[in-house]
Amino acid sequence: MTKHVSPRGLRGTVSVRADATGDVKALLAELNSDWESFKATMAEKDKELAAKFDDVVTTEKLGRIESSVSDLQSAVDQANAQIAAMQIGAGQAEASLYDAEYSEAFTAHFRKGDVQANLNKGADDEGGYLAPVEWDRTITDQLIETSPMRQIASVQTISTAGFKKVFNLRGTSSGWVGETDGRPETGTPTFGTMTFAPGEIYANPAATQQMLDDSAVNLEAWLASEVETEFSYQEGLAFIAGDGSNKPSGFLTFVTGGSNATANPLGAIEAITAASATALDSDELLDVIYSLPSAFTQSARWLMNRTTQGKVRKLKDGDGNYLWQPSYQAGQPAQLASYPVTEMPGMPDVAADALPIAFGDFRRGYLIVDRTGVRVLRDPYTNKPYVNFYTTKRVGGGVQNPETIKVLKMGAA
Repeated sequence: MTKHVSPRGLRGTVSVRADATGDVKALLAELNSDWESFKATMAEKDKELAAKFDDVVTTEKLGRIESSVSDLQSAVDQANAQIAAMQIGAGQAEASLYDAEYSEAFTAHFRKGDVQANLNKGADDEGGYLAPVEWDRTITDQLIETSPMRQIASVQTISTAGFKKVFNLRGTSSGWVGETDGRPETGTPTFGTMTFAPGEIYANPAATQQMLDDSAVNLEAWLASEVETEFSYQEGLAFIAGDGSNKPSGFLTFVTGGSNATANPLGAIEAITAASATALDSDELLDVIYSLPSAFTQSARWLMNRTTQGKVRKLKDGDGNYLWQPSYQAGQPAQLASYPVTEMPGMPDVAADALPIAFGDFRRGYLIVDRTGVRVLRDPYTNKPYVNFYTTKRVGGGVQNPETIKVLKMGAA
């Protein structure tokens, strides 16, 4: 097993070698061992603080263990996502998605710019070429593995310029009548609509011609990796706080007072305001849970970033039990008050007026819209001696049911 945390901040993900179930079990064993050490060290620190004494050695030890717990939990989460992605792809017949003739021509175009007649089946007016199906599938699979929102939200593939959703706003009325009374007409239901328009996301990776000439280079894996990194980074930000201008509308913009608070016919996402601007309270987290209608709690989960998880990890209930619990078996995420936790790097930190924690059923609450197809334009002229591959995909998103999500808003400074 290897574990590495990238220094690229939000772009960084915990990379772990978890190709077999045995590796996941080893991660879980190490995670739970560190969690026990964390609880023991935290108890020692609590005794020190009660005695009005703060030992810097204990503080440093606690910080190291807490960081290790975060790293291991992220590694377990990624391993679980990889296992789930492999299970989803296991039932797909590759032969039905593979166009050998077109793919060979596409690869030749990548390496040397050779355009054959049979490549025209994917041509468009702008000079781009629709990627073969297996390329599009490879990119999508990697996004599922690395973009947390794609793991928990609904995804709708479209072939047009947008996607319109209809909302039933009720309105049907009824009344009590006697046996022989007249039956006057009652109110009829009303409907609302909301349009999800995709914006264009792009990546522009480059390679030297010598690299492309090298037959040992796996061009499909290289492009998928390059595009995945940029697409995942941009999508991760937009699904949370995107302003909807040529990009998805982030779910935090649908919170009461946000820029999209009136965009959905069903209303805005409710915010539960904390008493403090900087401190989290276990009772307030329970308030968030119970503010969500029971119809949506079965598949509900928490969303927060790594820093916020570190603060939540120290919270206890009235009996002295920690609200946060690590994964105990493969496929199981960390739990907070018995609900799974998804680490979302783009979520805000705990600060005055911030929205650091969200809770709800995101499968029913947030919709991602993918415009069918990834397009690649080969450009060997602009950046010599490099060959650029201008790759685009149209992606949209927005809240489809604000009733299924609640957020915790920190108090004012």
